[in-house]
Amino acid sequence: MTGRPEADPQPNALTPAWPERAAWGTATSLRAWQTAAMRQYFDTQPRDFLAVATPGAGKTTFALSVAAELLGRRIVDRVTIVAPTEHLKLQWAEAAARAGVPIDPTYAAGKGRTSQDYVGIAVTYAGVAVNPLAMRIRTERFKTLVILDEVHHAGDALSWGEGVREAFEPATRRLALTGTPFRSDVNPIPFVTYAPGDDGVPRSAADFTYGYAHALADHVVRPVLFLAYSGEMQWRTRAGDEIAARLGEPLTKDLTNQALRTALDPGGSWMPAVLAAADKRLSEVRRHVPDAGGLVIASDQDSARAYAKLLKGISGESATVVLSDEKLASKRISEFTSNDKRWMVAVRMVSEGVDVPRLAVGVYATTTSTPLFFAQAVGRFVRARNRGETASVFLPSVPHLLGHASEMEVERDHVLGRRVTDEDDIFAAENELLAQANAGEAASDDLLASWEALGSEARFDRVLYDGGEFGHSGEVHVGSEEEMDFLGIPGLLEPGQMRELLQHRQSERARKQQASRVEQAADSLAEVSTHEQLAVLRRELNGLVAAWHHRTGQAHGITHAALRKECGGPAAAVATAEQLHARIDRIREWALRKTS
Repeated sequence: MTGRPEADPQPNALTPAWPERAAWGTATSLRAWQTAAMRQYFDTQPRDFLAVATPGAGKTTFALSVAAELLGRRIVDRVTIVAPTEHLKLQWAEAAARAGVPIDPTYAAGKGRTSQDYVGIAVTYAGVAVNPLAMRIRTERFKTLVILDEVHHAGDALSWGEGVREAFEPATRRLALTGTPFRSDVNPIPFVTYAPGDDGVPRSAADFTYGYAHALADHVVRPVLFLAYSGEMQWRTRAGDEIAARLGEPLTKDLTNQALRTALDPGGSWMPAVLAAADKRLSEVRRHVPDAGGLVIASDQDSARAYAKLLKGISGESATVVLSDEKLASKRISEFTSNDKRWMVAVRMVSEGVDVPRLAVGVYATTTSTPLFFAQAVGRFVRARNRGETASVFLPSVPHLLGHASEMEVERDHVLGRRVTDEDDIFAAENELLAQANAGEAASDDLLASWEALGSEARFDRVLYDGGEFGHSGEVHVGSEEEMDFLGIPGLLEPGQMRELLQHRQSERARKQQASRVEQAADSLAEVSTHEQLAVLRRELNGLVAAWHHRTGQAHGITHAALRKECGGPAAAVATAEQLHARIDRIREWALRKTS
């Protein structure tokens, strides 16, 4: 590096941010968790600090408040912010400017000097890996605070981790941030502390953690209403076989993937129906939140453009399309953030970190389904602005996606050396799928060669909220009044009000179904002999027991034994019609209690 050292910031250009207020322009005041984290930070004065906070909780405000305070106290002279993407560099620089900490987002390693107007720079992890030595020289020249945003990216590639370690080892202070689950691999993330767990396996140890459940209780983030859609899918394999299957039913991994791709095909009926339902939901939300926006997360660029065309026909308004390899992508996101347009469709740019607070309705229309990517995607919708706001995310009724939705409150640590024994393991290595998503992936050649969508039909399946399931088990046509019972939920409801409303509608639905089944059963059984009646009842009971097994994992025999214990009578093979009726009613009661 050449040239004279950069000028020190003027003391009157910076105002200590803590504890009276947050960094200028980032919030009106520090939230309770930010105040607690700040107090812990300045009480302990650590060189390295890892803060894990759920997306939307305000990690940027916390980090800039720490930076302003350290600069104000003259503990550091410079700030270096490392972000995953080019767009996030710009976002950090804009937030820092409002906080009175001018940051240069155009800096490149080896560039040397920056304008004396700046007190710091923003770079990407990839940029650091290109020339870590130049970054190290800069770090050595000044008392530097390094902010590592979404620090798990330092483990995305070996060169990234090595580059971060080499470049920032001399830093005066290092503040690491993350809001998404760490992946499992054998590479330690630089400057993160690891401690053995009960099983002896080293796990990351956060200095401060603020999870989704805590943030939800504090009204810092929105609760999420997941609306799942199933339906019948038809496709043709490479061998010419035509396959029909119901989305969400137990299938092999390959068949599940092909059924999901069939559903997401813009040329079928499933995506137009789900997009229309999502647009109805957005209209309902906008009754109470006029600038609420929607986001469709697509698998590839062709699908994104096709979804935007469908939305134009549905809503009558053009959608903003954001593609990862376009130069105007960041500008389009910024424009959408500040206007009141209804829809944005994106492949990758909004998967992590991008802050669009008005996003309230999402459509998860991508085949990328790892826990990490799902958490990143849902994180785009949870930032709370006012009390009573609820995020609504539409997704295919696929088992692993429903599982991710049910585990929103699960917090995971980065685990070192954990052996992956199951490809569906929640800690399974995710590099390949995440890399595809972050590159604006297209469908794999193998799957495209072995699959051709023939048709699809959408059915409303269920709602997942607050750990419970509510809905119709795939029995309801889109556009029906029963679907509108859920799409028409008011846009502003407190979590308790939302739960009560869902339970009421679930109970009403169950009551109507029970009355209808009793009437139908009476009519049908009156027309058959006693032998046929018993056979029908046994089949119905066995079907319900199988469904219970699929839902809970409990063995069929154990379920039958539990029903006999509660209802009395012999084995189903020799039970009377009255005894079988009692067991059928009882297992339906179990299902209703578990759902509600």
